[in-house]
Amino acid sequence: MAAALAAFAGAPSRRTVTDDLGHPVSVPQAPLRIVSLAPGATEMLFAAGAGDQVIATVEYSDEPPAARHVPRIGDVAAVDMERLVAMRPDVVVVWAGGGNPAQREKIQGLRIPIYEQDVTRLADIPAAVRRLGTLAGTTAVADGAARAMEERLAALKATYARPPGRAPTVLMQVWNRPIYTVGGHHLMSDALELCGARNVFADLPEGGPVVDTEAVIARDPDIIVVAAPEGEGAAWVADWMRLKSLSAVRHQRVVAFEDQALSRLGPSVIGATEGLCRTLAGVSRGSY
Repeated sequence: MAAALAAFAGAPSRRTVTDDLGHPVSVPQAPLRIVSLAPGATEMLFAAGAGDQVIATVEYSDEPPAARHVPRIGDVAAVDMERLVAMRPDVVVVWAGGGNPAQREKIQGLRIPIYEQDVTRLADIPAAVRRLGTLAGTTAVADGAARAMEERLAALKATYARPPGRAPTVLMQVWNRPIYTVGGHHLMSDALELCGARNVFADLPEGGPVVDTEAVIARDPDIIVVAAPEGEGAAWVADWMRLKSLSAVRHQRVVAFEDQALSRLGPSVIGATEGLCRTLAGVSRGSY
């Protein structure tokens, strides 16, 4: 009995935290050994003050710059499971609904705790950062970062919000061939709303639906924003300028926006949204 008590006393104590989906996650006391399997989650962890606890991540986790020094063990589609297990993580942070479901099941089968991160609106980001601060034991840093984000979002709303009846409709194009846009539950759709605009395809339930030119012509958006990779925006704009039946084309309201942080699903999306709002405000409005 004495030996058992001694072993119990020497075992690290555990605690339960709640992830973004409301699931309880049992982890040791901080600091932790954290593996992040999504670029946005990596950025969120750094924002929460837990960057020095991230022992591995995946490709394209390049924000903030310090995250570029974290070892990579794969990408969002697949990770090196042997390396992951060898690192003995205390918790793996994943993007809910993303990544490789089969590998996630393997991680769960190995009894490695999984923390699911998920934001669908910009206003969700500060709370998600605070929860990660609780996970990593960095609540003071996380709360300060979250407050700063809340202030930036409030300033955007105060500056750009419009009554629904006066909000211009916008096609947010995220790929050109075929044409991909975003549905109403995507973070970019929320960004448009914060900028005082309305996603012309907000009624579509898919995150990234494919639409054809006929559908765009039928809805005739006031503005077309081509969220193109760097250096490709001008070509995407030129494709639209041939369709003179579109009011956005006739009134020169087709604009390129090449800040890829708008799709990052991390705190840098707030800065990208600020840029998007300025871009939309600078478009000649005409008579919507």
